[in-house]
Amino acid sequence: MQKFKTILLFGAPGAGKGTQGKILGKVPGFFHLACGDVFRSLDMGSDLGKQFIAYSSRGELVPDELTIEMWRQNMHAQTVLSIYKPNVDILVLDGIPRNVNQAKHLEQHLEVLEVLHLVCPDKEAMVQRMRRRALKENRIDDADEKVIRKRFDVYDHETKPVLDCYPKEIIREVNAMGSPSEVLQHVLEVVVPVQNKHFLNPLSN
Repeated sequence: MQKFKTILLFGAPGAGKGTQGKILGKVPGFFHLACGDVFRSLDMGSDLGKQFIAYSSRGELVPDELTIEMWRQNMHAQTVLSIYKPNVDILVLDGIPRNVNQAKHLEQHLEVLEVLHLVCPDKEAMVQRMRRRALKENRIDDADEKVIRKRFDVYDHETKPVLDCYPKEIIREVNAMGSPSEVLQHVLEVVVPVQNKHFLNPLSN
């Protein structure tokens, strides 16, 4: 089975994974997929959709095996429709794997070329950034500082250990505290050499 050549976007809540992923996804040769996109595109009348609703309606996290299967089916559909072309596109994953168990399940599907770790040296600044963003977007519940800090705790205990699943030499850190354009500049400095190394530029001789 062909493995997808992949860059993982990694970072604490509010680090800007979604913003950077969406921008990268508009650059030829990169295909961005966020875990939230997988959930939103699910056919709620399908067996998987009904299972997803059963958990989400109870306010429970979707089990890892179900999350991976939804992701796998989504990727298959994107590939069949030629929206994602594995032979020319680098897959940019955002929000998955969420924990070590998911990372283990994904090993058979992914060839991880680089882990792009958006680093937030100042946690308090990140908390305030997330609070301001939630208020600006009129998401009052997400502006609750206790809720924000809980998300950081979950990240520290469940998601951050995923970094240990990958060789240190493919983990690249980028400071997430700059403006989106500043962060993008540094992100491109990391991902463009990876793209050039693994895919032939069709415009080159």
